[in-house]
Amino acid sequence: MKKGLTILVLITITFAFTMQEKSSLPDGFVYVKDIIPDLDVELRYFTTHNFVGDTIDGYNANTLILTEQSAQALKLVQDELQQQNLCLRVYDGYRPQRAVNHFMHWARDLNDTINKQEFYPDVEKRFLFKEEYIATRSGHSRGSTLDLTIIDGNTNIPLDMGSPYDFFGVESWVNHDNITKTQKTNRQLLQTVMLKHNFRNYPKEWWHFTLRWEPFPETYFDFEVE
Repeated sequence: MKKGLTILVLITITFAFTMQEKSSLPDGFVYVKDIIPDLDVELRYFTTHNFVGDTIDGYNANTLILTEQSAQALKLVQDELQQQNLCLRVYDGYRPQRAVNHFMHWARDLNDTINKQEFYPDVEKRFLFKEEYIATRSGHSRGSTLDLTIIDGNTNIPLDMGSPYDFFGVESWVNHDNITKTQKTNRQLLQTVMLKHNFRNYPKEWWHFTLRWEPFPETYFDFEVE
């Protein structure tokens, strides 16, 4: 076989293998970057910068996965914000059930409080289940829930929302009043643009949204993020 033909065959095989990998998602799910190439993705559970302090089970890549309906709706949000020189930064999307199980195991280990000061300084770890910060199931595992914020299009710095992402406390409630006027304005901008494009919020987490009429309202998936 000639060298040029050999290279062509290898390229074809590599491309086919890549396409096979990319089509391995369950029907109805997509890689969001395929739909919103300029989206800023920072999956915190693929890092150690989260309330557990470790990479979470099931997160093997910084790859955002959502249902196709959610991704298409999110594109409308991104397009609208870009008209104001703003962008979205997504901290989490589809979350495998094994990741939720990881959270549950962590929450039961009361001695593991490595990141308490940053993420839950005023909440005793033994109360995380009771106060519903940790649950046995998550809407994220249905594929149409995501956590996100808005960043400045010039600096890539997140707008000040009055509390960090994944902060366990009343400071993260959408209508928490003891924040500055600028922080309230930023929160309202996020809430308004997400609601406009059919994402409903979770009142206790300013960053948390779920697509209305989500396609898998009763199904909790467990395929890995990769």
